[in-house]
Amino acid sequence: MKSNSAFRRMPAMSRRTSATSLLAAGLVAGLALCTGCTKSESDASGSNSSAAGGDSSQVVATPGADSKTCDIATFGGKKLDLKTATVGFSQSEKEANPFRIAETASLKAEAGKRGVKLLTANAQSQFSKQISDVQDLIAKGADLLVIAPLNSDGWEPVLRQAAAKKIPIVTVDRKINATPCTDYVSFIGSDFTEQGKRAADEMIKATGGKGEVAILLGAAGNNVTTERTKGFEDRLQEKAPGLKIVFRQTGEFAREKGQSVTENLIQSKPGITGVYAENDEMGLGAVNALKSAGKKPGDVKIVTVDGTRNAVQGIVDGWIDGVIESNPRFGPLAFQTLDSFTKGAKVGQDIVIQDSAYTKGNATSDIGKAY
Repeated sequence: MKSNSAFRRMPAMSRRTSATSLLAAGLVAGLALCTGCTKSESDASGSNSSAAGGDSSQVVATPGADSKTCDIATFGGKKLDLKTATVGFSQSEKEANPFRIAETASLKAEAGKRGVKLLTANAQSQFSKQISDVQDLIAKGADLLVIAPLNSDGWEPVLRQAAAKKIPIVTVDRKINATPCTDYVSFIGSDFTEQGKRAADEMIKATGGKGEVAILLGAAGNNVTTERTKGFEDRLQEKAPGLKIVFRQTGEFAREKGQSVTENLIQSKPGITGVYAENDEMGLGAVNALKSAGKKPGDVKIVTVDGTRNAVQGIVDGWIDGVIESNPRFGPLAFQTLDSFTKGAKVGQDIVIQDSAYTKGNATSDIGKAY
């Protein structure tokens, strides 16, 4: 297995100011598709943002001249008609998390729309089960695979089995540590480093750029946690050196864990200014902890990442100051990528889905667009 250094994420997109620059970012990504996203980052974080919601308008960009791409001839597979193919989808986590519910629903809806046979499996947050799930999907005749990986490492058994049958793999939301266009075709996900930077911008706005902030880290062992942390920390160092990070602990992307970690945080750092939760579920757990401690809305500034309805309601209620969307609606983009690839076209190895944001300026009007 080769190192993943050959396919590290492209540099985070710089702050965007127009629809034109968003399209350019999509071109650099290779193949981009916008599912109901806002015009620009500045729009997304302002009061006039429409916030991404639903599999609506679709904008497809072809690979840019300098982007890394993959095609079926290079990969070594055979052309096929997606309409007659069987696609296997492996979900990683229990569908108690709204992100996973929306992600699975998007894949199922797009398969139904296209008339494609879709086999599904859920690993119930157990990595060993996910490996056996994917192997079972292959055994059941999946011609193509879409995988939402629980972990980035440990995929060698699946990759060997898929390679033996030349089964193309697209991963969504999280990367696997493998070689693009050899072990898998494309990774489709958000720009997680950019999400961290945008979360930092909201935290700076909420706190005035001064005080002490805690990070509720996501689960270890995947690129989402690493990149959301890096983006946040780098932006604070760049724009608000007076806002000090004094606490870091994993909440494992779970509400209950986020609550217990925040309870400990309140005891050890009673004067904490803000909490950056790397997903909404941990942020909602933090809200529960603050309520139990007798805190009032706004006493501690909270910024989260995801875009779930409950988190956006938290903004409306005054407990959360900003939510950076992580778009889970991969269905149209995943099937567009598979369709193009199986017809022999070049597709991007790293494909960025566009995200919006919810703030105090748009949460009330746009809560219906949350998932």
